[in-house]
Order: sequence, then C-alpha cells, then structure tokens
Amino acid sequence: MSALEPRDADVAPFRETAGPALADGSVLDRGHRALSIGIVSVVLLIAFEATAVGTAMPVAARELHGIPLYAFAFSAYFTTSLFGMVLAGQWSDRAGPLAALTTGMSAFAAGLLLSGTAGTMWLFILGRAVQGLGGGLVIVALYVIVSRAYSEHLRPAIMAAFAAAWVVPSVVGPLASGTITEHLGWRWVFLGIPALVAFPLALALPAIRRTASGPADPAAPVPPYDRRRIRLALALSVGAGLLQYAAQDLRWLSLLPAAAGAALLVPAALGLLPRGTYRAARGLPAVVLLRGISAGSFIAAESFVPLMLVTERGLSPTLAGLSLAVGGATWALGSYVQSRPWTEPYRERLVVIGMLLVAAAIAAAPTVLIHSVPVWIVAVAWAFGCLGMGLVIASTSVLLLKLSAPEEAGANSAALQISDGLSNVILLAVGGAAFAALGGGALGHGVAGEPGAVSHPAAFAAVFLPMAGVAAAGAWVATRLGGPAPRR
Repeated sequence: MSALEPRDADVAPFRETAGPALADGSVLDRGHRALSIGIVSVVLLIAFEATAVGTAMPVAARELHGIPLYAFAFSAYFTTSLFGMVLAGQWSDRAGPLAALTTGMSAFAAGLLLSGTAGTMWLFILGRAVQGLGGGLVIVALYVIVSRAYSEHLRPAIMAAFAAAWVVPSVVGPLASGTITEHLGWRWVFLGIPALVAFPLALALPAIRRTASGPADPAAPVPPYDRRRIRLALALSVGAGLLQYAAQDLRWLSLLPAAAGAALLVPAALGLLPRGTYRAARGLPAVVLLRGISAGSFIAAESFVPLMLVTERGLSPTLAGLSLAVGGATWALGSYVQSRPWTEPYRERLVVIGMLLVAAAIAAAPTVLIHSVPVWIVAVAWAFGCLGMGLVIASTSVLLLKLSAPEEAGANSAALQISDGLSNVILLAVGGAAFAALGGGALGHGVAGEPGAVSHPAAFAAVFLPMAGVAAAGAWVATRLGGPAPRR
C-alpha cells in the first residue's frame, strides 16, 4: 500500500478556486455521475495496481535475478513521483488538470507495459520509475479536479468514495494477482492493467472538460512556472535516485554517487519543507515530519512482507499477498474513527496510539522467521498496523490544514506529500542496503523448502527491526503536533 495515493477521506489539500463547480446535489446526481464514477475508477485502478504489484514482485524479482535490487523496484516509483507532483501542481494551475491527468495516466500505463515486458531487473525498475512519474501527475490532478468540479459541501463525500475505493482492491488485488502469477505468470499482472485505463478516462474526460479544464480564472494572467521549485524537485528526485543506487551497490566506489546524491537531496529538501522539519519543531514542522516517518517506516517494512513469506515460509504468492489484505479495511476503519467529532479533543493522543500500533506491527512481523510461529501472526499484526496508519495519515492531513494559513495551504500540502514520498525513498534505500549486505540477494536461488534455497532470516530482521524503531520515534514526534504554524 502506498501512502502517496489518495486513500483517506481527510486528505484534502485543496485550494479554493473560482472554477465552475457544479451545483450542490450529490456526487451521483445527473451533473456529477459520470465524473464521480470516472475519477473513482481511476483511484480504484491505482489501488488495484498498488496491492497487486506487491504480490507479484517477489516472483518477478527472482525470475529477473534482481533480488538484491528488490527495494529499488519500489523506491524508484516514489522517486519520480516526487517530481511529478510538483510539476502537476504548476501545470494544473496554468492550464487546468486535464492535460496532467491524461499525461499521467498514459505514463502510468506505459510504465506498466515496460515493467511487464522487461528482460532485466534494471529495465523493470525503469518501468516502475516511468509509472511513478505518471502516478505523481495523476494524484495532484485528481485533487485539483475535485476542488474545481465539486462544491465544498460535496467534497467530503467524493473523498470518502476515494477511501472506499481502496477497500475492495486490498482484498481482491492480492488474490487476483497471486492467481494470475501462479497460473499465467507475473508479467500478466503488469500487462493486464493498462487495458483498464481506457474506461475511467473515457467516462470522466467529457465531464472534466466541462467543469475543470483551463485555468481557474480564465481572465487572470497565466501564472509563470516557479522554476526554483521545479529545480528543487528535480534535484530532490535525482539525489534520491543516486542514494538508492549507492545503497544497492555496496562497494567503496558507491560512496561517490552517495555523496553526490546527498549534496543534491539535502538542500532541495530543506528548500521544499517547512523550516524546522528536520528537528521536529512544534506545530507544522512536526506534522510534516511525522507524515514522512509514518509512511516511510510502514511502506519500507510492508514491501518486504510478501518476499519474507514466500522465501522463508514457502507460501504461495497468493497467500503471501492475502496476509496484507485485511489491512485495507482496518486502514479505512482508522480513518473513519479519527473523523468522528468526539475524537477531536483527543486527536494528538490518537496519533500517538496509532504510531505505537505501527511500531508494534512492524516489530511483530519478523517473528514468523521462527518457524514455530504461525504465519497468520503477520496478518493480525498488519491489521493493527494499518489501523494505526489510518489514524495517523488522516490526522496529519487534518492538522496540516488546521495549522496552515489559507494562502499557505497549497505549499504546505505539497510539503506533506514530499515528506511522504521522500521518506519512502530513503527508508526503502536503507532497508534494501541492509537486506543486501546481510545476504538477502542469495534468496534468488530458490524458496524455502526447495533444493538450492538459501535462508537469510537476519537480512529480513535488518529491515523490520530498524523500521520499528523509526516508527517508535514517530510516537515521540506525535507529542509535538500542537502549536502555531511557523513562517516558512
């Protein structure tokens, strides 16, 4: 599950615009029906891809002899999406979200095709990077569409529909992906999804042209691109990519790309995130930092769960993916709980509890490396971890808007997403490096219980236990969420 996708009803980084929002009614009335079904179908497609790919990834990496690069296949998506999000925001402000959405969906489909036909792991990773660029464009375009085409009264309903669109894929995605992987091959998991892109676009595009195309105010001068932010976003993506490469190629020469990556990434991050984020300054900086800590630690750990179950416990890809399936429902439950009015006075306490649940879930997952521990422990642990993530991710979005002045809501919302994506990249790179350093790459020789299989449980422990520590540190950051928003 990717924290970059629109998956909870309170992620609402909308800018108020003068766009032609349709009259109040319902999200399924005559004026909204086609648009609502179309954009929710886009979210459904993204959700299905996110849940299905994780199930097929262990088999793909093993067949392409790319287990040492396993983490890179995930983090490449997040790296390019960072640049895509910044570009889409400015593109949508200048020309409306239509072009960003169609370009993003096209890139998303092209990346899936490239990965599905890849003959080497590096080509597979390139496909994931193209897909990430498209995903970054799409997520921002969707939010701009909602802000323009739906009145303030209807936005919570359409965002709730976005959240609901994640529940079914969380259950069906791993089962479908595992079955396809076992009977047709992992490539069809990637090659089959692009065929589904045409339906939501065909349904939504006419309504988007009618309600959300063009600049928000056609009479106003077209705003120039903020070249500084684009340069910083590009430096951030390139720097993150260099750090990932260095983390996966553990040689002395790798210090050179690591140093170059840090030299690009650190100044760019400081320029794009609120002042004081790195030291968890009280208020907005702590909110932005917590979003990154929660998303990064959880996604870095979750990416290795199917691989651990397939290689160390001999589960089929279907069963390994289903171990995460119930998490979609508990994530939605956590988001729902924090949205109740009676929870508002206790929001910070709920976030602390949520981070403790995340830390406990990540720490409990590697206990299945002990073969006397039943594998269903992972499913139970991940259900509680996703419940905690539902509380945390939704609450950070609510707190961000609460602490942001209206004229700073757009920039602060972008900072929240950047923190989310950047932490995914960095912690996946760190986890992948630890995994490879302790022999995880040898898992490509087989699966547990088969001739030639090589077991390296320490390689998995080196991923999960540090991520549990990062999540536990997030519980402390959660105690610093209250306070005024500082000046950027």
